[in-house]
Amino acid sequence: MYFSLSPAAIWPVVMLFASNIFMTFAWYGHLKHKGSAIALAIVVSWAIAFFEYCLAVPANRIGSAVYTTAQLKTMQEVITLMVFSGFSVFWLGENLTWNHAIGFALIAIGASFIFRA
Repeated sequence: MYFSLSPAAIWPVVMLFASNIFMTFAWYGHLKHKGSAIALAIVVSWAIAFFEYCLAVPANRIGSAVYTTAQLKTMQEVITLMVFSGFSVFWLGENLTWNHAIGFALIAIGASFIFRA
């Protein structure tokens, strides 16, 4: 596969980044508010996840014109790690260590094999 700048190649990446921001807040955002009721965290998380699905489903539909499903899933996982890293630092106030960086880099290297011809 060659690198393409077509809308079908670019929009899925943009939409997957946006959907992962919603997903990360839905799954982990409540950890900053551990004093709230778990039932409230679940309802709010489901409400946030709705918007994640509204972006992820069309991203995969559009992207399937250019990428294989394995490539779409791999992109989603790598994007998730990138979004999660920023979220951990800026929302939860956690530190990323060299172990995190090395582990994420190894995952990204492994993911690159999915895009090889």
